[in-house]
Amino acid sequence: MKRYLSLVITLAVGAAIGLLGGRLSSAQEPLKQGTVLQREDVAGSKGMEAILVLREIPGGGESGKHTQSGTEIVYILDGSVVFEAAGQAPKPLSAGQAFSTKAGEVHNVKNASSSAPAKALAFYIAKKGANLEDLSKPVK
Repeated sequence: MKRYLSLVITLAVGAAIGLLGGRLSSAQEPLKQGTVLQREDVAGSKGMEAILVLREIPGGGESGKHTQSGTEIVYILDGSVVFEAAGQAPKPLSAGQAFSTKAGEVHNVKNASSSAPAKALAFYIAKKGANLEDLSKPVK
């Protein structure tokens, strides 16, 4: 009986650690998540392309402080977020509103809801063939 109880406890603890680890892993890598909807060469800018990405921030989630190497324009599709840029007051934004960032500007985007996801379209100008995770760089 002790062996059976020990096995059950070990399995339960392992499952809990696995679930928590999966959530922490995805929470630590939000900038690698998103769906690339379209890529298009930028006329007159050899080696550059425009990239349109659908981003989702889960309830209670945030992007984490990060920068872009170029200009970023973000349109909130659904839900609401709080845009935080270094040296500026936090700015609440709802569906239908947008924000932009400049190269090197440290910023964070938080979902204003603790339960409902927020969705946004993010538009980037980047080097042709850039990976999704290369569009944004985390900062401490």
